[in-house]
Amino acid sequence: MDRREFVKRTGPAVALAAVTGGTGLAFHNRETVRHRSLFVKSASFEVPPDRSLPVLTSATNTDPVAALNAALDAIGGIARFVRAGERVVVKPNVGWDRTPAQGADTHPALVGEMVRLCLSAGARQVIVSDVSCNDPRRSFLRSGIKEAAEAAGASVILPAPEDFVDVDLGGTVLTRWPVLKHFVQADRLINMPVVKQHSLTRSTIGMKNLYGILGGRRNRLHQEIDQSIVDLAAFVRPTLTVVDATRVMFRGGPQGGSLDDVSIENTVMCSTDQVAADARGVEFLGLSGRQVSHIALAARAGLGSLDYRAAGYREIV
Repeated sequence: MDRREFVKRTGPAVALAAVTGGTGLAFHNRETVRHRSLFVKSASFEVPPDRSLPVLTSATNTDPVAALNAALDAIGGIARFVRAGERVVVKPNVGWDRTPAQGADTHPALVGEMVRLCLSAGARQVIVSDVSCNDPRRSFLRSGIKEAAEAAGASVILPAPEDFVDVDLGGTVLTRWPVLKHFVQADRLINMPVVKQHSLTRSTIGMKNLYGILGGRRNRLHQEIDQSIVDLAAFVRPTLTVVDATRVMFRGGPQGGSLDDVSIENTVMCSTDQVAADARGVEFLGLSGRQVSHIALAARAGLGSLDYRAAGYREIV
């Protein structure tokens, strides 16, 4: 599907966004409207633990693709996480109508390479999707993610109202909520967040990135946002978390805009532990995991380890 056809197909979504405010709020704050219910006890896509391997790896390279492959090889390689015939959903951060240099969205080269790797491992389909905050068509195009993902062989899906199902997430704050169906109907889920400062939560990395599977009025969750993030992380257990710390937005997040708010770190991390990934990621923002409420809460809930070095960490420079 070329750019013209992409615009043609997503025209109705753009029109809906325009009616509700023009910036994608139709997706970020959509009212629940008789979605089909789906019973899902949990959305666990995890692979079995391997004590011979670290739970978190980090690689630094000016070539983001090289950094990704080094970090991935050190945690077991793509064959550990994706097998022939599986349907894989890749969840980058495509929340914002920003260019790659602005650091608001996941680097498109990383998304494209992950798609290629999954297909090389025998995945029968790789879907790339996200519930954007800004206009979804513009976000996917301007971020470069649509082009990179499709060039690598992925199906890029912009959410439509009929793509959401009501799911009982079983949380304290997040109970019954509309969820983008692709994220509960896949065989594997690869979460690909970017490291950013966040005005409400101090940081947004892996666990906060899972907000992008939710429809409905997500702003209603902001009063108890830390617990809602933990609820979501307890329900959704990704196969792999790939953290983009190539360009870190250290202020002005989560949307940003100024290049002065972005530091070049050229680092990619891979992890089977969401909490460990976030605990290491916030260090790029000058914080520790214990200083960020949702990360500390997730550790206390048994969702992962704050002490990523003790849990198993390997750094490749």
